[in-house]
Order: sequence, then structure tokens, then C-alpha cells
Amino acid sequence: MPEFYKKQKFLYPIYSLIFFTLILIAILAYYHWVIGIAAFLAFGFILFFLIKLELLFRKNLEQYTSDMITRVKKVSDEALNQMPIGILLYNRDYGIDWANPYLASCFGYHSLAGWHLYELSETLPMIVKQELDTDVVTLNKRKFRVFVRREEQLVYFFDVTEQTQIEKMYEDQRTVLAVIYLDNYDEVTQGLDDQLRTNINSLVTAVLNEWALKYGMYLKRASSERFFAVLNESILAQLERVKFDILDQVREETSKRNIPLTLSIGVGSGALSLTELGALAQSGLDLALGRGGDQVAIKQMSGKAKFYGGKTNPVEKRTRVRARVISHALKDLVLESSNVLIMGHKLPDMDAIGAAIGILKVADLNQREGYIVLDENNLDKGVQRLMQEIKQYPNLWSRFISPEQAFELATEESLLVIVDTHKPSMVIEPGLLNKIENVVVIDHHRRGEEFIDDPLLVYMEPYASSTAELVTELLEYQPKRLKMNMLEATALLAGMIVDTKSFTFRTGARTFDAASYLRSHGADTVLVQKLLKEDMQHYLQIAKTLQHAYIYKNGIAIAKAEENQLCEQVLIAQAADTLLTMTGVTASFVIANRHDKMIGISGRSLGEVNVQLIMETLGGGGHLTNAATQMQNISLSEAEAQLQAAIEEYLEGGTKS
Repeated sequence: MPEFYKKQKFLYPIYSLIFFTLILIAILAYYHWVIGIAAFLAFGFILFFLIKLELLFRKNLEQYTSDMITRVKKVSDEALNQMPIGILLYNRDYGIDWANPYLASCFGYHSLAGWHLYELSETLPMIVKQELDTDVVTLNKRKFRVFVRREEQLVYFFDVTEQTQIEKMYEDQRTVLAVIYLDNYDEVTQGLDDQLRTNINSLVTAVLNEWALKYGMYLKRASSERFFAVLNESILAQLERVKFDILDQVREETSKRNIPLTLSIGVGSGALSLTELGALAQSGLDLALGRGGDQVAIKQMSGKAKFYGGKTNPVEKRTRVRARVISHALKDLVLESSNVLIMGHKLPDMDAIGAAIGILKVADLNQREGYIVLDENNLDKGVQRLMQEIKQYPNLWSRFISPEQAFELATEESLLVIVDTHKPSMVIEPGLLNKIENVVVIDHHRRGEEFIDDPLLVYMEPYASSTAELVTELLEYQPKRLKMNMLEATALLAGMIVDTKSFTFRTGARTFDAASYLRSHGADTVLVQKLLKEDMQHYLQIAKTLQHAYIYKNGIAIAKAEENQLCEQVLIAQAADTLLTMTGVTASFVIANRHDKMIGISGRSLGEVNVQLIMETLGGGGHLTNAATQMQNISLSEAEAQLQAAIEEYLEGGTKS
């Protein structure tokens, strides 16, 4: 504390004593005037000393205040002009009125007055306009954290280049775990002699070790078909830049020896513990396998996933062990339930209805009441014709209920079976998923990021032609208490025929086995053709939709309907199927406005182009040869431009995040 402040504290009580002293002197002079005069003189001397002390105090105070003002001004000038902090004043037009020398020196100039914020950084005006209090911008290859004071139209700049470099180094060195799996190892090596199996193992191990050595990863083989890899974010970024070309290397090297092995890789990344990273990596592998294999799924801390690869058709399994195990597990779940509710996706097609009827038969065979949830107001023409046929079978027709009736029948012991979809947003009544805990998912689509929470049983086989095929195989292992009637078998067969385009796409030996089983149980192929017939007006609409089709690139055809033409999703899909039959077309896409004010895009291919990856880029999904998406709040031309960009990204080896 300064000395004069101490003096001031000392003087405060003295001033109080002066008043009382004068009173005492007056009293004393009244009784003894000589002593009073002496006391008064003494008091005068003391008072003179106090006044002089007070004047000295004021002089020191003024001097101290002047020194402090000088020092503060000097410090302010130092801060404005010398300290490594940028300061900028802008005007209403976002022009620069003044900037301190440090900020100007960052650009090699003496002054920035007259410049515009855009000239410093394109993002800086956006930060000011969007009312962000702080953000990081790049100025002349250096990173600055900016703090905006809008009332004063003032911006502070703090150099955080070294900090961001350290953060980048930390992020680059963050641990990443990967699980590598040989998709069809057991299938390929079954029946091979020991020497050939050893050669295959050596080949795959050599390719993977060379790949790991090239990028600086630690790779460890855990079993004949599983590897573990430890890497970091920097290495992961390098692998993403080359689109995980190890998938192609393994496929090509093994194909040369007529042994078509493929890889699936699950990757876990993020600022997590090793346990959590391992769980993410395994979850990514499950996701990659659920989508058909031969691809990489990177699971991030946020729960989002990125995919690479997936450009080949999944290999059909030659064993029915899994179908038998799933069938018995489904039987046990049905027996433990009070009733079975079956639900497909919105606007159900023949595959969804046929599979639902098949699961209904499973419930009947196990002596449980089963019901199919259906919205009769949203059916395509083929399903409407099937419903007319079903109405001739009162026992079967009585099992179709509305979503409202399903809520009334649902209990804690009910079993909900979802067929032909695994996305909760796609089911007819999502509310049932919240009301019923016991859920089974049966689907043949490649697994997407969105998935039903905590199902009791999941049967997803992307190799299958249709969900109807999967359900038909499940029926073969159920109790034979009741015989399947003609219409039930026909509905299942219709689902298979629709999804395989009359057994031309995604058709394997087991597809024909399932069709043979249904035919032996009375499936009527003539009735299937009647159900799938198109009327003349519908066919003309398809022709109108395709009249402006063109080849975009590499045999990929695009057709865009007219702005005033409204199409059902089924028509858009059928138009894509028709366009694919044209000479020179390897993949087809059809874009059109729908009645629900959304834009529908359907994609089809012969297998050379993975339309699923392209549609996933636009928020959709499906199969390698059959996929679709819906878009809203954009025009047809904008949707066409986004589709073309997605095709370009795919042709360049792009990804989805």
C-alpha cells in the first residue's frame, strides 16, 4: 500500500479529535484563561502541522495518480501495439476501421484500415453475422481464436497455431482398433486338403502383413479367419484416402487362384477407452457383415458410420444350418408369447405381404394367434389384387388388422415380428416398437445405420433373393401340424418373383429350392402372373417417365420425369427396372415427384455398379442392384444434380458417412 494511503488512514481519527480538543480548550479557558491560552497555542502548532501534512498528502496523491495514468496508458499502448494479440474495429458494412500493428504484421502490412473482413478470411464475416461469440479462423496460414464483441464492433485475435498443431498431433496419435474377418473362409476352404489350405492362409497373411507394414500398423492373427489391427487416426486417414484398397488386393490375389476370398473390416475410432474402441470395432464388423461383407464399416464415437467397399454381391451360403437354428429359435419365441403381431414396411410390396403371411403360418403351426398389421389405404395395385384374393379366405382375411387394432391386442407377452425391413422409421406403425419389447427382425436388405433397438432375434441374410425366401426356409423346419394352402404358398412365391424380377436378379440355388417347396405346396404361378399384371395406363406412365432418359457416364442411365407428373414409388421403381433392360445400360436411376410432395429416386443395376452406395449418399439404401431414396424440399433439377454428384463420388471411389 502507498505511504500516503497509510498517512490518510492515520489522519482520519485526528480530524475527529480536533473538534473535541477545541471544546475542551474553550472549557479550560473559561476557568483558567492563562492555561487556556497556552493550550490554544499548542493546539495551533499541532493544527499547522496537520494542515502541512494534509497538503503533502494531496501532492503525493496527485503525483501517484499521474504516475498511474502514465503507466496504464503505457501498458495500454503496449497491449494495443506490441503484445501478440490482434485487435480490430469494424463498421456496419463489415469494413475495417482500425487494426493494431500486430494484426497488420500478420499480413505483412503496416495498416489494415480500409480492408474488408472478407479479405482477411471468408469465414470471419460469417462468424460476426451468425452471432458466434468465439471460433477459430485461419489467417495467412496461421490459426487464430477470435472473440467478437458486437456492441463495440470489436474483434480480438489470439494466435492458437501451436495449440491446434498439438491438438492435431494428439488426434493423429489417438488409438484406433480394427477387426478383420475373412467373410467366406469356411465356405471356400471346406473340402480342401491341408497343403492348399495352408497356401491360402499364407497368401492372405502375407498380403495383410505387407499392407500393415506399409502403413505402420500392428497386425495379429487371432484365428484362421480373424485378425486384429492396432493403428492411429493418422493411419486411418491414409487408409480412407486410398478407399481401403486392401479389399480389392485380397479379392484379386485370391481370385487368381480361383479362391474368391473377401474381407470385412470393423473399425472403432474416437476418444474412448480401449474397451469401448473394441466394442465399436466389433459393432462395425457386425454392420459390415450385415450389409453383405466385402466392405469396411468405421464406427465413430458419435454413433455414425462410414462405409468403404461393398462393390460385390454377397456370396450365397451353401449350408442351411443357420436357417434351422433361427427356425427353432423363432418357434421357442412364438411358444413363449401370448400372440404374434407381424408388420412390414410402409406401402408394403408382395415380398413384405408374402413374408408376413409366412410368419402368420409359423404362428398357426405353433398354435398361437397371429395377426398381420396392414394399412389398407396405402397399397399398390398388385397387393390390392392379392387382398381381393385373400378376402375369399375368411380365416386368413380375419387375421389382417389395422394399426389401431394392433395396439389393442398388444400385451407385455406379445411377440412383434418385423419383415422386409430393419429400419424403425420404415415400419407401418413405429409406435408398436415402443409398446412391445419382444421383437424379431427378418430381412434380406443390407444392414444400414438405422436399426431396431434390442431385438430378441435377428435373421438378416443379404445374399437372399427376398424375405419370402428366408421365411419359406424357416417354414420347412416348423412343426407340420397344418398344411399350407394354395394362396399362402402363392403369396410367398409372388414375393420371390417380384424381388428377383422373375428369377433373373439375386437368384441362387436356394432361391429355386424355396420356389420348388412352395410349388409342391400348391403355389399357383398363373395366379402370380394375374396379381402382377399391369394396366395399360400404368405402362404408358412408365413410358412417359422414361421419355427424357439419357446416358450419364459409364453406362449409367438417368431419367427425370416432368415437373407436373406425380408418380407412385412403385411406378418409379418399375420405370428403373424397364430402363435397365435397354442396350448399353449397366445401371439406371429414375427421378420423379411423388404424391406425398417428396421426390423419389430408384436405382437398379446388373451388379457392376453398387446402387446401394449411391443411394446411401443421398440418405437412402437397399441392395447392390436395387436401392432407392426419398428427398424433400428440393426441386427435381436439384435432386438430379445431387444424384450426379453422388455418381461422380462413387465412380471416384467415394464413401458414405
